[in-house]
Order: sequence, then C-alpha cells, then structure tokens
Amino acid sequence: MALTTTLSPSTSTSSALISHPLNHFSRTAGTCFLRFPAYRKPSNTWRRLSVSASSSTSSALQALIFDCDGVILESEHLHRQAYNDAFAHFNVRCSPSPQPLNWGSDFYDVLQNRIGGGKPKMRWYFKEHGWPSSTVFESPPENDEDQAKLIDTLQDWKTERYKEIIKSGTVKPRPGVLRLMDETKAAGTKLAVCSAATKSSVILCLENLIGIERFQSLDCFLAGDDVKLKKPDPSIYLTAAKRLGVSERDCLVVEDSVIGLQAATSAGMSCVITYTSSTADQDFKEAIAVYPDLSNVRLKDLELLLENVVTAK
Repeated sequence: MALTTTLSPSTSTSSALISHPLNHFSRTAGTCFLRFPAYRKPSNTWRRLSVSASSSTSSALQALIFDCDGVILESEHLHRQAYNDAFAHFNVRCSPSPQPLNWGSDFYDVLQNRIGGGKPKMRWYFKEHGWPSSTVFESPPENDEDQAKLIDTLQDWKTERYKEIIKSGTVKPRPGVLRLMDETKAAGTKLAVCSAATKSSVILCLENLIGIERFQSLDCFLAGDDVKLKKPDPSIYLTAAKRLGVSERDCLVVEDSVIGLQAATSAGMSCVITYTSSTADQDFKEAIAVYPDLSNVRLKDLELLLENVVTAK
C-alpha cells in the first residue's frame, strides 16, 4: 500500500525526501520533492511535495537508534587519515609499489561504503591486492595466523591514532544530533547507538562528542566487538532490539550509508538516512526519509514518519 499522507515539521522546513520503492528522489537542499512514475511529463518535471504535520497522542516509535560514524560525526576522512598513518608507521608495502600503502579519498569512499569494520576492510584489500611486507613481517604473511596478526597489529595502532585525533578537540558532532538525542530522552523514548567500529574507539568518540552524561544515559550501546558479523548483516540491530525489549517494527534507525540501511531493513526496522558527502550518491530507496543532516529534524517528525509506515503496511 503506497503512502498517501506525508508530513512536514510545523516550525521548520524539513529536507526529508519521502521514499517509496517506486519513487526516485532529488537531493535539492532544503526542498522536498516526490517523483511519481505514472506522471507522464518529461523526466525533468518534479512535483513539489507539501508536508504538514499534526501531533499524535500515541507513537509507534519506541526506540531511536543512531549509527556513529557518519551520523553522529562525519568521520570518513578521520579514519582514512588514521589508516594511512598506520600504513606509514609499519611501512606497509603492497608489491610492486616501494612506497607505503596510502588509501586515497575516492577509493576510501568506495571501500568504506562497501565493507563495514576496519579489519574486514584491510583483509578484503590485501586479498584483492596481495598481502604486504611490513615491519611486522618482512615478507608477506602466508598463513592465516600471521595474516590475522598483521591485521590485528595495524587495527590496534590505527585505533589509537584515531583516538588521538578525536581527543584533539577539533572534531564536532553533526548538526542536530545532540538536540534530537535530548528530545528522545525527554519524551521517554529509548535511545541507542550501534556502531560497526571497535568499542574502545566508539566509547571515546561518544564521550568526547555527545558528552559523558548523554553517553551514560543511553538505553543500549553496541559496537562491532559485540556481534560476530558486521553490517550489512543485521545482527547488531537485532541484538539492540532484544536488549531494549522492543519489537523491531517499533525501532527507527538513523544511518548514513547503504550498508547501514541494509543492516537496519534486514533486521525488520525502518531507517532514515542522513547522508554525508561520500554517501550522497548511494541508492537509498529503501529508506523512509533522506536528509542532508538532522538540523531541521525533530522527534515528532520521525514519529510521524514511522506511524505512516506502520499504517501503510
């Protein structure tokens, strides 16, 4: 059943793009458009979607779940810097290049949107491009044990370097995140963070960016260490729903990439996207809304979105 009622915040103009499997959308800043496939005008003709919201006495939204990297902070370039610093520190060289491995920004955008988690990223890269020599192993490691040791060593050093960057005080949360978290707690809705990154790095990130008090008030916090399989596998979100004691259909996930979107929807959860510069061109047709950031997004907007989804099913 298609969604026929759409909403907008009463005090702000949301840049949400309401998604339906048959619709395509345009990311025009500050404006909401919906394209109807049955509309026979030329392909560049768009119908403005007017949105107005009314308050509801009850909400299907029982838990709001945030991803961390890309949602709470725009972190892609920080992780890439930390990986490249690790490759330089251990003189990681993939034949035939005599120079330490260096992941460029364009390549990393593709890699981080394809594979979740640091260790899986490196393992995939070395399998594709050949295992490297380094100060850890002078010759490329050939057995599983040595390969795992190399990956672990690089990831541990990279994590510590990333922590140094976060501690520097130069990194700020993305717009609207703190306000939306505070609104969620004030409304009595459960609040969680689920990240594919290592627990130590996520804890440091959250303590420095959202503050220790907000971090400690979370109803659930899960990191990559807490599940066997990384996103896009749904394990982390299924685990969160169980710990929160709520049904998956009553959860709403905030993600920034198609990997996270796939993880959420595979868990039976609705998902909204707040994209970054590196994920803006991804296919988010399964999301119920798409935003450039959360600066104009209120909790009541998300409640209404989820209510529409539940009503339409």
